[in-house]
This record gives sequence, C-alpha cells and structure tokens, in this order.
Amino acid sequence: MKLIFSLLDPSLVLNVNVYLEFVICRSCLKMSTYTPKNILITGAAGFIACHVANRLVRSYPDYKIVVLDKLDYCSNLKNLIPSRSSANFKFVKGDIASADLVNYLLITESIDTIMHFAAQTHVDNSFGNSFEFTKNNIYGTHVLLEACKVTGQIRRFIHVSTDEVYGETDEDAVVGNHEASQLLPTNPYSATKAGAEMLVMAYGRSYGLPVITTRGNNVYGPNQFPEKLIPKFILLAMRGKPLPIHGDGCNVRSYLYCEDVAEAFEVILHKGEVGHVYNIGTTKERRVIDVAQDICKLFNIDADKSIQFVENRPFNDQRYFLDDQKLKDLGWSERTVWEDGLRKTIEWYTNNPDWWGDVTGALLPHPRMLMMPGGIERNLDGAEKFDLGSNEFSGKSNETKMVTPASKTSNVPPKSPFKFLIYGKTGWIGGVLGKLCEKQGIPYEYGRGRLEDRSKLLADINSIKPTHVFNAAGVTGRPNVDWCESHKPETIRTNVAGTLNLADVCREKGLLMINFATGCIFEYDAAHPEGSGIGFKEEDTPNFHGSFYSKTKAMVEELLKNYDNVCTLRVRMPISSDLNNPRNFITKISRYNKVVNIPNSMTILDELLPISIEMAKRNLKGIWNFTNPGVVSHNEILEMYKKYIDPTFTYANFTLEEQAKVIVAARSNNEMDASKLKKEFPELLSIKESLIKYVFEPNKKTSA
Repeated sequence: MKLIFSLLDPSLVLNVNVYLEFVICRSCLKMSTYTPKNILITGAAGFIACHVANRLVRSYPDYKIVVLDKLDYCSNLKNLIPSRSSANFKFVKGDIASADLVNYLLITESIDTIMHFAAQTHVDNSFGNSFEFTKNNIYGTHVLLEACKVTGQIRRFIHVSTDEVYGETDEDAVVGNHEASQLLPTNPYSATKAGAEMLVMAYGRSYGLPVITTRGNNVYGPNQFPEKLIPKFILLAMRGKPLPIHGDGCNVRSYLYCEDVAEAFEVILHKGEVGHVYNIGTTKERRVIDVAQDICKLFNIDADKSIQFVENRPFNDQRYFLDDQKLKDLGWSERTVWEDGLRKTIEWYTNNPDWWGDVTGALLPHPRMLMMPGGIERNLDGAEKFDLGSNEFSGKSNETKMVTPASKTSNVPPKSPFKFLIYGKTGWIGGVLGKLCEKQGIPYEYGRGRLEDRSKLLADINSIKPTHVFNAAGVTGRPNVDWCESHKPETIRTNVAGTLNLADVCREKGLLMINFATGCIFEYDAAHPEGSGIGFKEEDTPNFHGSFYSKTKAMVEELLKNYDNVCTLRVRMPISSDLNNPRNFITKISRYNKVVNIPNSMTILDELLPISIEMAKRNLKGIWNFTNPGVVSHNEILEMYKKYIDPTFTYANFTLEEQAKVIVAARSNNEMDASKLKKEFPELLSIKESLIKYVFEPNKKTSA
C-alpha cells in the first residue's frame, strides 16, 4: 500500500491506521536500547576514556572491554588499575594508525562496538606541531573506519569529538550551539577533529556504518595529564608556583566532572541513535580567571599574588556554549556541582603528586609536549609493571600485584621518561650536559662512536636506546678557530660529514637530535648595523665567510634543513660561571693583552643549557638563535669583572685592523635576534641580567 502523509499534519494521512502504526513504531525505535558484546575503546589509558572504560568494566561484567592505546605522553597504565583484575578486561598496546593491528583486533576479539577516544587534544601543542594532530586525529580515525568497513561486523561506532569544532560562541548568545550548528574550527586541533567528523559522517552515509558522534565541553577530574588548565593550576599551587593565565583570563569555558561525562557515554552507548550527534555539556560557565581564583581559595593562597598573566595563544576562542537538551532527552543529567568536583579533584592530585612523573614541561605557560616518549609504562617497574611482553595484559591473570601511588613521604624519585645519548663527552658543553642530567635525574650515556662512523653510531643507539640525542661534538680548534685554517679535512670530517651522519642515523631511528651549532656565521652589515638593535633571525642567510670553521658550520646548517628531526641551537661566545675554564669567553678575554670592543650576542650556558634539555622534552625542532636577548661589549664584560671580581684588573683595547695582524682567521661580530627563543621561554633573561645573576654574583669577591 502506498502511504502518503505528513508528520506535521496527521489529517493529511490517507490511512490513519497505518499512520498510527508508524508513529508507534517510530516511538519504539526512540526508546529502544542497544546492548553491545565486545567493545574496543581507543585511547583508554588517557583521561576521559579511562573513566569510561573503568565504569563499563565495573558495571557490565557481561561486556568484554578491549582497550587499545599506544601509551603517548598523556597516557598512563595506572589509570586502568581499577579494571586490571577484571575477567572482562584486556589491554593492548598499539597505535590506531596501524591498519594491520586494528583489523586483527576487530576480527580476533569479535568487536561489535568501537568507542573512539584516541586523539591529540591539547590546543597549545597543535600550534607547535599541527602535523602530528593530522596524523593522529584524522589518519588514525580513517584507519579505524576503513577497518570497520572491511570487517563488516561493527554495530556501533561512537566517535568522540569536541565542542571546539563549532568555533567561538558569541559572548551575548543565550542559546548554545546545537548539534546541527555550523562547524567553524579556529585552531589546528579543532580543525583536525572537524576533519575526522567529516570522515565519520561520510562512512556512515556511503557504507552504512552505524556511527554516532559526541561533542563535549571541557572535562576535569582525577587522572588528567597536567598540561590542561585545572590539573596544571592544582599542581602549580601545590608547588607554590604562579598560576599562568593566557591573555586577560576572561575567556569563558564550561566544565564537566569526569564521572558525569563517563555516565553520558554510558547513556549514549545504550540509547544513542545511529547517525546522530550528541552534545555533552553544561550551561554553567566560568571564566578562566574564576577557575584560578577558586583553586587559590581552596589552597588558601592569595589569588592576586599567585595569578600571573602571560602571552595569549595565537588564537584563543572567547567562549564555547552548548545546547545539551538532546542528551538530556535520553535521560542524562549533570550530577556533580563545581565546588564538589573541584574539591575531589584537588584531593586526588594532593594524594597522588607523582602520578605522572616529571611534568615540568607540561606546567609551563605554553607547553610543547608532543611526541614525548615513554607513555606511562614509565612509572611501573619490576613486579609492579603490567605485562607488556605480549603487548597486552588481561584480567584473566592476577599474578602481579596492584600498583599504589607513592606516598608524600617517599624518597624514591619517579622514573624519568627520558634517556639522553650525548656526543661530545670531552667537550665543554657535553660535559656540562651530563652534570645537568645527573642533577635532574635524567638517565644519560655518552656516545662511544665517532660521528663519521655510521656503524658505531647505530651500535650506540641500539644498545643505549635513547629517547633523544644531543650532539655537542665538533671541531672548534685549539686554542681557537685559527687551527681549522690548517686542518680543513679534519674540520670537514667532524663538523660536516659527522654531523650529517648522526642526523641521518637519528632520523632512521625516529629520534630527535639537538645539535649545538654556532651563531658565528653572521657579521654586522648594512641591514644589521652595529648598535641598531636589529639582529639576525633564524631564517637569515649566513653572511660571514672569514673563517673556515664558520664556513663548515654554515654549510652543515643549510644541509640540516632537509632533516625534520633536528633542533639546531646557534650558540655564540659561550660564557659560564666557571671562570677557571679556559674555554669560557670571559676567561679568554681577561687573559688577553688587548681586546676589541664590539657589542655581541652571547650565550650564558648556566641559563641556556637547562633550556636545551627542556627543548628536547618539548621536542622542538628547526633553527633557534640560542643566545640571551640583547648584546654586550667586551669592555662592558670586563668592567663587570672589575666590579665583582678584581677591582685592580686593567685592560686595553685595539682596533679590528690591529687584531687582524695577530690572528689567522677573521672573527664574527653580530647581534642575534633571540625573540623566537624568548617567546618559547618568557623567563629568559637579557644578556646583561644573565651575566650578573649566573656569572658575576656567584663569583663575587668584592663588596660591590
């Protein structure tokens, strides 16, 4: 029978009985529930998904829960401890981008439901390495969807997206974004999530994949990696550190407690309609500065003294506001009030201060934590470590003991997620790097092979298994660069061939190489005149060719641009607090009979070498002018020397022309623009401030 009717006007229905039957069936479809059997949850060693996984394992013993997680920097196996002993739980270490692994799991575990949480999610990181977000969030989702299409066994695919795909909400809007609102992402992170949503929708329409998408507000609570606002503020408050707020702190956000969100996913899993989108949100909004003030209040600290306003993100949405009525119609509602949720969250972090190990980099105002290795197998050792030999631990075995958080009084430091391989053991910078690693508790070893011997470099990496490689090896000449003029093959062998060899081996092994280079590849010119304050930038072409040493360093720097795994640090006229070291620029010029008096950019190693370690932790790449901002002249340094060290010290000047008569190779004089480094590390001192703080004050021998 042909049926013609209008849902808006039942009087137009030609067959009332058929119409009523349709309405009743449609109503039944709305109220029907879905019962999964075998669920794959991606990214469940992370924050939100761990609460969902633990909840489902606990509440539904008849469901088999399989967790797939590659254990990235913001994942922690300890987040899944509540599920570990359950017979219906299984963990698999692996990447959603591995098509073979995903297909294998879907088939061997008879997966009928996927809850896809795995993603790179921190907006700050997306401004630094957006390609990693494309790889994880879009390509990884595509692999999952294709596997679902190929196996043809998936009955539900729940894709977890974000409220940020809607873009910024008008400040005066009284109605939030609903599920049919236009997607207008404003940052690389939200753009990749919107892109992934388009793939999910396409597979739903083209192949009939039973997809459901969720878009959620900010979530907070226990187990969250502290790059996110609330846990970051809590840990900083615990350490007595300032709470950094981007911009003026008036950006508005909505926050949901993690258990409420886990319940929302439980409802969507069982009652959500295929092909639909559900907002998971709250109408209760708070400014970022309000969040900081609430945390200060609970810690009983002065908010005015503790809050620190810092540079804003490249773009920071003013407000996200959701209409969550559709989810409420399924029976969900927010249960945890802000004050209770925040109090419980603070209590958890207070009781588990070392849950994440070394999170120094995450607590910075603008963290760059992408691709930090180690996942968090990193806090589990010996008998406490989950069995990862077979890439999984299963609830069917209870042989290993439960891991408990270290107590506040424990003297056992958390295991570092890093291990450094350093080349240049006998060099000045290489030696200091080793001491810094010891001080910070970072495991390290010095390379045994020579840079030009590829087989030895590979042997070093295979035996040491580093997370990062530092190249502080190089030929500068003894006692100075004049040596290189008469030893050109040796200089090329190390500075060019050796450095490229190490970079290539590191790239082959997927390792970041921190390469200590030089800024002595520039000299003042018409575009960068002495005293102008206009410094050479990272992208400028070297213009100094007066020494063979500088030529080799400029040559290798240009070639290294072809390697995407290298962080090049341009050091200039290095200075340290060790005034007995003959390589120290201050030590050198204080022993000369005469010095030229030209302002130059310089590097205070006591301040900048720890920053080089932090740059490794953040996996920063590209070229960086590795100097303190500003310039200082030879005479200014020697005057400081007189003031702080030896009032009787005297010195004399001579001209560049006079200097040229007593040296073989010309010397570089320039100002480097350190604004890129200063933006990444706002606490970086100017050259004169750094000289006083790190060099002269610690060595002070006068009453100055």
